[in-house]
Amino acid sequence: MAQRESTTAVVAALAGNLAIAVLKFSAAVVTGSSAMVSEAIHSSVDTGNQAVLLLGIHRSNLPADRHHPFGYGKELYFWSLIVAIAFFGIGGGLSIYEGINHLQHPAPLEDPLWNYLVLAGAAVFEAISWVIGYRQFSKVKGETGAWRAIRIGKDPSLITVVVEDTMALIGLAVAFLAIYLGHRFDNVYLDGVGSLIIGLLLATAALILIRESKGLLVGEAADDATVAAIDAIAREDPCIRDLGPPLTMQLGPDRVLLNLEMVFAPGLSAGQVRDAIDRFEQRVRDAHPEVADIFIEAASVTAGSAELAGSGLEETDEA
Repeated sequence: MAQRESTTAVVAALAGNLAIAVLKFSAAVVTGSSAMVSEAIHSSVDTGNQAVLLLGIHRSNLPADRHHPFGYGKELYFWSLIVAIAFFGIGGGLSIYEGINHLQHPAPLEDPLWNYLVLAGAAVFEAISWVIGYRQFSKVKGETGAWRAIRIGKDPSLITVVVEDTMALIGLAVAFLAIYLGHRFDNVYLDGVGSLIIGLLLATAALILIRESKGLLVGEAADDATVAAIDAIAREDPCIRDLGPPLTMQLGPDRVLLNLEMVFAPGLSAGQVRDAIDRFEQRVRDAHPEVADIFIEAASVTAGSAELAGSGLEETDEA
């Protein structure tokens, strides 16, 4: 489900950013605006980022094989990290460089009207892309607040689109103010200041995305609500005496690995233990279908100590 939502958002963002980049570069050439150059760089980087995210989504859907028995879901996390680094280095870095260069070698705007027209057109495209992306994001986050959903989200491609589009709209407002105030007060430096602000905004957004992608790439657990629900389902079964903490890992936006040690009540037969395990797995998958890979170590309590409940009772059930 999340994959379909993120693909829709990424495709919409790619189409919008490509059109916007062409408009901004055209205006930058005509007017010589530093802030417009930064905005053009920003949109170009965004366009490339969306293409890379689409590659990541495609690669993450490849089926499992002998060398990758859990599939390629984490490829999306890798490519999202690459996107975040590019966003920081190319988007933020070049915009800051352009701003510093303009402050050192200021030049007056030749025709700000073109900038205003392009910024207005870019705002329309960017707003459409943002609405599409945020709608898809809202379907995934549910009742969770936007900032918390970004912090705990498991689909970096969708998060990247929302963050990039939000920064793009803010950047457009900054570019407009820099160009307008610079022209209004005949101050050639304000355009460069606007470019610096845009660069710092992009770098800040990139650091947020890098942090989120890194956490998922190195093996982040499923969200707290899912882990708590798994624990509660296990403890509701009368056959289960005790259990260790659910060990989970996010293998992709729609796939979670679960490893759990269960201690069963004494006196249960091997068949009863197996039935309890099957019952637990079914309840977990009904409530949380993203928990696709479940590995359970089954033990029973006898004479005050834990022993394996019969031969072969370690469940390694993979969907």
